[in-house]
Amino acid sequence: MQETIQIVDNTISEGRQLHHVVVNAGKIVAMQKDMQLRQSVNESDLINADGQAVVWASKVLGKPLKERVAGIDLMTNLVELAYRKKYKMFFFGAREEVVKKVVDKYSNEYSPEIIAGYRNGYFKKEEEQSIAKEIGESGANILFVAISSPTKENFLFENRGLLNKVNFIMGVGGSFDVVAGKVKRAPVWMQNMGLEWFYRFAQEPKRMWKRYLVGNTKFIGLVIKEFFVKR
Repeated sequence: MQETIQIVDNTISEGRQLHHVVVNAGKIVAMQKDMQLRQSVNESDLINADGQAVVWASKVLGKPLKERVAGIDLMTNLVELAYRKKYKMFFFGAREEVVKKVVDKYSNEYSPEIIAGYRNGYFKKEEEQSIAKEIGESGANILFVAISSPTKENFLFENRGLLNKVNFIMGVGGSFDVVAGKVKRAPVWMQNMGLEWFYRFAQEPKRMWKRYLVGNTKFIGLVIKEFFVKR
């Protein structure tokens, strides 16, 4: 986490751009068939493991990652960094009332000065370029995109040229819903044990069962296959 924050800070202070992405078990499974998502992830500048299962798999496969860097935790740390360093942020995604609540929360906790702008995550494909242009010209140093996969990864990859004035861009999935209080996050002990997915599944079993139960099973199969190929 601290290593990532330092890289982001250096990128902004040096006026460069960094395209960040996180991966979890579900996204890695999706990347086996979705070649556009695969390219969007693999050609990004910095990849963090947002799923504890990925960290465990890295150890099993003999290439251990230092720790899990959850997107929501990174976002929280970067909001604090923005306040300390006077960086500006753009929040893109979720429903209008949710993203507005996130912006209001951070404006009140820190300062309205750190907000470059915001927009909900509902749009048509033909609107993408105009949205990217709006964000690129907002004066934002940091862009958080709270849209589901693979839409957010592909949006950031396809519009990276229009976003080149934004120093750091990252997808944060459902993080806005958590910050806005719409969705509860798992207790810390469950996060540490890698059970955050189960807590999320318990809240919305009908919507999440396929994503987690089927996805996690496929991920385990991929790890086993990779393990024996390496041997």
